[in-house]
Amino acid sequence: MPQRYWWNFAGGCLMMFLLACSSNPEKTVDELFAPYRGDDKPGAAVLVISEGKPLLTRCYGMADIEKGIPVTPATNFRLASVSKQFTAAAIQLLVEEDKLDYDTTLRQIFPDFPDYAKSITIRNILQHTSGLIAYEDLIPDSATVPVKDRDVLEMMKTQDSTYFTPGSAYRYSNTGYAVLAMVVEKLSGQSFAEFLHDRIFQPLGMDSTVAFEKGISEVPQRAYGYAVHADSIEFSDQSMTSSVLGDGGIYSSLNDLFRWDQALYSEKLLSAA
Repeated sequence: MPQRYWWNFAGGCLMMFLLACSSNPEKTVDELFAPYRGDDKPGAAVLVISEGKPLLTRCYGMADIEKGIPVTPATNFRLASVSKQFTAAAIQLLVEEDKLDYDTTLRQIFPDFPDYAKSITIRNILQHTSGLIAYEDLIPDSATVPVKDRDVLEMMKTQDSTYFTPGSAYRYSNTGYAVLAMVVEKLSGQSFAEFLHDRIFQPLGMDSTVAFEKGISEVPQRAYGYAVHADSIEFSDQSMTSSVLGDGGIYSSLNDLFRWDQALYSEKLLSAA
């Protein structure tokens, strides 16, 4: 029977895997995460769920090395690209409310987009087959202000083409999910962060999960990011793209992600269709 693993890293990423059962999961996980042990190490948190129930919880290292704060199951990590599942869920909620369809085109939602958007559907964006240009490659080297989702939307309006004919190929796209966040804002009348809070996080009791906006929201019990070098560890928490919410700006903990995991096995939030 497969098990679901949530792995949190203080370095700023979280991964979920479906793995075969281990005869000694505690030993397997402890060995795997040995490099994260210690009061001078960026930490990690692991939750193994088997048949809908927590089988193993492990926490290693520090959420904040400077303040000596260890990682716990309540520590909130930046989810990076694992945030995209919440963006997709927000879109599904709007589809279920008949506010858009998976085959609605980008141009139908944003009439001021160039002609290429006539061929890009919501389905294409969700499935990474839109061909939208990578916004990261459009950020000037001289930029000093972090990019936000709306900036990504405006960047796409200045482009005149895509990497390929939409729907004809696969190319992983952060751009697409930033654009989807703006779709949510336009069709819901709320900010993306507010929509996630009101429609997903709050209903599921994910009280510490937040789409973080500097100066607007706070991340409780936050894990900070670090760059690990051969002979040193450097504080390295944010980048020019960290403020883009739709593709990677959500913070959450093992405790809250367990609640999310459980909701996916029911129709508490989303329909099975």
